[in-house]
This record gives sequence, structure tokens and C-alpha cells, in this order.
Amino acid sequence: MVVLFRADEGAASKKAESRCWRGAGCSSWPSHLPLQEHRGLLAIRYPMEHGVVRDWNDMERIWQYVYSKDQLQTFSEEHPVLLTEAPLNPSKNREKAAEVFFETFNVPALFISMQAVLSLYATGRTTGVVLDSGDGVTHAVPIYEGFAMPHSIMRVDIAGRDVSRYLRLLLRKEGVDFHTSAEFEVVRTIKERACYLSINPQKDEALETEKVQYTLPDGSVLDVGPARFRAPELLFQPDLVGDESEGLHEVLVFAIHKSDMDLRRTLFANIVLSGGSTLFKGFGDRLLSEVKKLAPKDVKIKISAPQERLYSTWIGGSILASLDTFKKMWVSKKEYEEDGSRAIHRKTF
Repeated sequence: MVVLFRADEGAASKKAESRCWRGAGCSSWPSHLPLQEHRGLLAIRYPMEHGVVRDWNDMERIWQYVYSKDQLQTFSEEHPVLLTEAPLNPSKNREKAAEVFFETFNVPALFISMQAVLSLYATGRTTGVVLDSGDGVTHAVPIYEGFAMPHSIMRVDIAGRDVSRYLRLLLRKEGVDFHTSAEFEVVRTIKERACYLSINPQKDEALETEKVQYTLPDGSVLDVGPARFRAPELLFQPDLVGDESEGLHEVLVFAIHKSDMDLRRTLFANIVLSGGSTLFKGFGDRLLSEVKKLAPKDVKIKISAPQERLYSTWIGGSILASLDTFKKMWVSKKEYEEDGSRAIHRKTF
């Protein structure tokens, strides 16, 4: 068995946050309590911010929990690990992850792969461009014959958590305030259930937006109106919060234009969506509309939006790890002991 971790805060956010009792130390929490039921009593922290681990102690606790009797019920020493990460992450982040797995968990082997490459594998393709937008990072990665093209990768730190924060701001302006970290989780749930992307936001602004009702944990009912489409609009217009980053559509097209000219038509015809922030209703239609405005007029544009794209990185990783040819790609514990972090960078995919 191979243990596969997607090192992205979006993949871990629902089950694996670090939690501390309010007013108490953060070294541990009562293990007999179901955490989701008591989240109102807890301060919830994320160990990752924009794809980079900020608190390694909390991150290590999450990985320990995955191996525990509540999850995989296995010993880390018995199974190699395939760890995924966003592109253009600091090399120090990768080195520290390797140190934790080899020196703390004593895994027999480790391999670190780019999320986008695995997402493409999950669709049965080896050439295309993946637009992956999760909780903390959005990136567009052109891939040719199974290998990412580093010079073409585009990345912005605008993603799902930023949409949640913007939704919280919009709701506050409507008189509904969410203060605590536990209440922020409520905002995230509202985002996932009520928000959508408008094909024409200017038109929707002029119309009477249909309100949807959301029942809060205390039983009260919240009417959500224009914030439903205004919040995710941030993905295409980061300047709504004063961010000068490119919108998702620009990230995608710029990545294609940075690729070899002979490949561009193929990439436009093989756009693959991945990550939870591409699951908004209307996302694919809006993206297609925006890409058409930026792409050459005679280019065929095809966007693939797999239903399982929330888990496509994991699916692609399971496919890769099952190949016989993959066995020689592992960094073994012996290699790591001999060469240290050089062995990790030499075999990073």
C-alpha cells in the first residue's frame, strides 16, 4: 500500500484542522470528543497558508492522525508515501516535508509530485493544461507527454479561502457578522452550498437576485442574496479586494501563451479543471466565456470538468503509484540518508 497525501489546505480543511480549546493550551485536545460536534468550543487553525506549511507542528499532528486508529490504522514505517504539492512552492517546504517523513515517521520511501500532473493523469491524458484552484492556491500548468513545463507555469495566491473571507465581508455589510474561526467554517459551508459564478455579473447586479435560505447551526435562517455571485467573482476579479493578481482566466491563457507555439492549439483543446474552487455552479461556462475573449479567434477551446475533480490529484496519484515503472522513482530512506535533500530535488516530478 502507498499512503498518498495531497499537501494542500483545501484537501485537509474539513477533517484535519488543528484545534485548540479556547483559553487552554494547544498541545492536545480531548480525543474522546467528536470534534465536529464541538467545533463551537474550539479555535480552528490551518497549518497551511497559500499552499505553504506555516506551522510544522500542526502539520505533523495531522499526518500522525492519518496513520492513527481513527483513520488508516497502520504504521508509517511499513508504507512509502506519495506527497503532492503546488508548483513553485519554496524548496525549503519540500525539504522540511522530507525531513518529517523520513526522520519522524521513518517511512521506507518518499516521492513528491506536482498536483497538476496527477490531475491530468486522472483524466487519461498526458498532454494538456491543468487549471487547479483549491483552498489556498490557483495555478495553471501546461504539461507535455507527462512532464510539466516549468517555464510556462502560472500561479496566484487567490483561491477558495479568499472567496470565503470575501463572502464573510459581504455578509458583514448586510448585518450578519461571523467572528470566530468556528464561524468561519460556517461561512465556508455557505459558500459551497449557495454561491455560484455568473456568466454576466454586470447584468446580475442590475437584476433582483433570488435569495436562498441557509439554516445556521443555532437554528436561525439566513437569507443570502447578491453575495452568492459577488463572492466567487473574486476568482476572476481579484482587484475586488485590492489584489493585483491576474484572474483565473488570465492565469490560464498566459500559461498557454508562455508555452511553445506549436503546442498552444493542443493546450487550448485540452484544458482540465481540478480542485474544489472549480466546483462553483457556472464556473466552466464563465471560464469558457472569458478565455474566448483572450484566445486567438480560430482556436478550438475545450474545457474538461471531471465530476471527481475535487479528488483528481489523489486519483492520478493512485494511478501513478500502481505503475511498475514508478518503483524506480521513489527516494528510498537509504538514498535520503546518503544524499539528504539533494535526493529529493533530483527526483521531484
